[in-house]
Amino acid sequence: MTFSQLRTGDYFRIPGMISGYVYRKANDSQCSINCVLQPIRSETEVRRLTPTEVINHFAQEHQEFRQFKDAVIIH
Repeated sequence: MTFSQLRTGDYFRIPGMISGYVYRKANDSQCSINCVLQPIRSETEVRRLTPTEVINHFAQEHQEFRQFKDAVIIH
């Protein structure tokens, strides 16, 4: 599948990139990662994430954030 075939708001990964990178289609020529817009070519090969993969991604991010927060808070 190519970037142009995604719908705005779809989450995806780019094959060959580090698996932890999850992008979101912002518009027909940009995607976002960590709330930062980046240009992307319409013919770029992508793999759309399933709803379960999106849920798992955000659950993992939340867990990592909590671990970081717990590490920096002085008890």
